[in-house]
Amino acid sequence: MDNSLDVTPSHCRGFAGDKKKLHENSEKFNHGSTLSKSNSTKPNDRPNILFIESDQHNPAIMGHSGNSVIRTPNLDALASRGVTFENNYCASPICVPSRAAMMTGQFPYQNEVWTNSQFLHSGIPTFAHSLGAGGYQPVQIGRMHFFGPDQFHGFTERFIGDHNSNHMGVDEVDHGQLSGTAGPNRISLKLSGHGLNSYQVHDEMVASRTVEFIDDHAAAKSDDPFCLSVGFMLPHQPFVATKQDYDEYRGKVPPPKNSKAFEDESHPYLKWWKSNTGLEDVTEEEIDRCRTAYYALVSRLDTLLGDIFDTLERHDLLENTLIIYTADHGEQIGEKGLWWKQTFYEDSVKVPAIVSWPAQLAQGMRIDRVTSQLDLNATMLEASGAPALPLSVGRSLLPLIKDPARNDWHDIAFSEYCTEPGDPAHSDGENIWQNRMVREGDWKLNYYHKMPSQLFNLMDDPDELNDLIDVPEHAAIAERLTGMVLDGWDPEWVDGKIREQSANLKVLVPWAKNTVPADTIRWQLNPEWDYLDDPQT
Repeated sequence: MDNSLDVTPSHCRGFAGDKKKLHENSEKFNHGSTLSKSNSTKPNDRPNILFIESDQHNPAIMGHSGNSVIRTPNLDALASRGVTFENNYCASPICVPSRAAMMTGQFPYQNEVWTNSQFLHSGIPTFAHSLGAGGYQPVQIGRMHFFGPDQFHGFTERFIGDHNSNHMGVDEVDHGQLSGTAGPNRISLKLSGHGLNSYQVHDEMVASRTVEFIDDHAAAKSDDPFCLSVGFMLPHQPFVATKQDYDEYRGKVPPPKNSKAFEDESHPYLKWWKSNTGLEDVTEEEIDRCRTAYYALVSRLDTLLGDIFDTLERHDLLENTLIIYTADHGEQIGEKGLWWKQTFYEDSVKVPAIVSWPAQLAQGMRIDRVTSQLDLNATMLEASGAPALPLSVGRSLLPLIKDPARNDWHDIAFSEYCTEPGDPAHSDGENIWQNRMVREGDWKLNYYHKMPSQLFNLMDDPDELNDLIDVPEHAAIAERLTGMVLDGWDPEWVDGKIREQSANLKVLVPWAKNTVPADTIRWQLNPEWDYLDDPQT
């Protein structure tokens, strides 16, 4: 179902927060950046824009990352044509907040989107608005995960859309035989293996529509560059891949490196999380099936990306197309006994970040400086000559590509993970969590409000096995990083704002359920597209 109807946003949630503080944080975070302030690039010199965001892709599961088992020739080729940022972090290790942050260049506490139930305010400009202001016609195909009547947020057209309703409460997505496997539930580990995952069907349609879009652009022979954002669902669970893809990895995927060391989780929040989601007695068979399927889903995603890249090459568009590949968050895939996302461990909070523009940027470069996914937003806008977003805290990566060793780059990234009351998967009754992470240089602090923090030195301990929070000689580092976490971020204020939004949903959800407003942009998921093969041989 392809729709691109005009929508006039009708929700108007007040934008709270200290604007002066936002501006100060923006200036501090942008130190050393060369963000473009106006569209100074000549129209014919501008690149085509192709922003690609997958869902739940752990950046370690790519051949380019040194993984000798996974087959990702197309992502590997993209990396060889561009620049890979090896320490890039999402703004929140969960779908909606991460995507809203990427779109706006603002952290969740700034755009006030913390959970998967919250709406992005239509008055906050996104990179699509900026690209449109800069002379492009921004188009979205596939996954974006907007809620509410505004399904565009700056895009001029949308195709394919998300599988969920535009309005919470209208219906529940029916995953057929795989019901319950899309969320953070133990059933997603039990119902795993080979069969069919409806998200793959979605992504095949997204890739096909993207190829069609590029073909049409080439046939039009326009001097204007295209501007396209493409959203994929893979490799998000269900951990179910086609038998052909699954068999390619059967018996080849190694077990998690560090699952045994965390069988007796000591941190109170993570201990609760594992117990609440049923991760205390996962079997070896479940681990193997899920990891095998995950590798297969990553390879399927790579194949679909190859169709898009081949189309660009066929039309001689690859050279002058700025391609950014990233994901909304990672996937634990059994490391430390954890699955899905929702944590600040590297497998969950670190994301792929490849920037390719062969006509202008270095090729085959790897940069290990600490960066934020919001920096990808700012980079895309500067490279295209589009105006910078006024309150974005993203920093253009172009100066860093020119000189990776520059000493005015602050090696820092933040991420937030907060929950809402009444969500059994993410909260403990009325208790909700306000968590925030900071990585600066080699150090990383995970802050859990009213609970102990975690402190890791990622140079000495890249697998995060040795929590140093109680080591006296590192007390000053922990205190300094805690101060950075709490600078402009008030967990009690966040708690209050989330509870306000949850109270609003007590009216908005039954309103949608009773009035059944039309979906302007939606891909209709067929429950028959979700199943496991029988038998699993």
